[in-house]
Amino acid sequence: MKNFYSIIFIVLMTLTCSKGIMAQQDVQYTQYIYNTNIVNPAYAGTRGLLNITALHRSQWVGLEGAPETQTLNLNTPVGEKGIGLGFGLVNDNLGPVSEQIFNIDISYSIKTSNASTLAFGIKAGANLLNVDFNQLEIFDPNDQNLIAEVDNRFSPNIGTGVYYFSDYWYLGVSVPNILETSHFDGTSTSLASERQTFYLIGGYVFDLSYDWKFKPAILTKISSGTPFSTDVSANFLYRENLTLGASYRLDSAVSALVGFQLNKTWFIGYSYDTDTTDLNSFNGGSHELLLRVEVGRKARCGCFF
Repeated sequence: MKNFYSIIFIVLMTLTCSKGIMAQQDVQYTQYIYNTNIVNPAYAGTRGLLNITALHRSQWVGLEGAPETQTLNLNTPVGEKGIGLGFGLVNDNLGPVSEQIFNIDISYSIKTSNASTLAFGIKAGANLLNVDFNQLEIFDPNDQNLIAEVDNRFSPNIGTGVYYFSDYWYLGVSVPNILETSHFDGTSTSLASERQTFYLIGGYVFDLSYDWKFKPAILTKISSGTPFSTDVSANFLYRENLTLGASYRLDSAVSALVGFQLNKTWFIGYSYDTDTTDLNSFNGGSHELLLRVEVGRKARCGCFF
């Protein structure tokens, strides 16, 4: 197992730069249309009611030490003045590395027309990083960067975003992590750093018939030193209760999605990813399970998202 964790750790650190190595960047979600607040603070409160979303993602099932992620997000409007508040928690694990991320979001929305709203948001957060080097097969026991464990290494962060939407479309731009935080500080350089990631998200709802709606969406992620990432999804909504869809992650994976709106309060979603790379031969795919609970009456939008 130590040999495998060593390989995973090396994969985590494969992208090099002039002063060190970049750590794993933000987690990739397949059901991003239901988890927007994680990447864009301006989304907080825009659904017009209390929204609580929990998600579990198991990636590359069958590989020991493969990534596992849990998120919990709560957001709600406050009063009638366009203020939204949100709280987010991310627990991310990959072999010997674990990280907990805590975020608070504040948004402000203004009506730009009878049908559309523009929201601005800021995010303040804290990261706690843990690395257990004892789980690795260390080839150089004198490596100063790998002698002491990383135990709850604290780093603050801030982010911002803009979210423009109506009942039938949305477009958002955000940078959830503005500060380029260094990790694993050694004798003279940092072994890894977390870089700024820019997100562009958008979607539209087409009425196909009385029963069916078509909901295409796109999420693009850009971070210096890492490959350009784009997710394109196509979901079909039947009688506002059943969602069926598929998505494609550029040069990475294809996914199938299903969601059930059990009643006005409860929504449950599931997705399965299979890799389109050589990694597909070594794992059983990735699973994502999402639960959304909404309480109250929508005050600002019909929001089919």
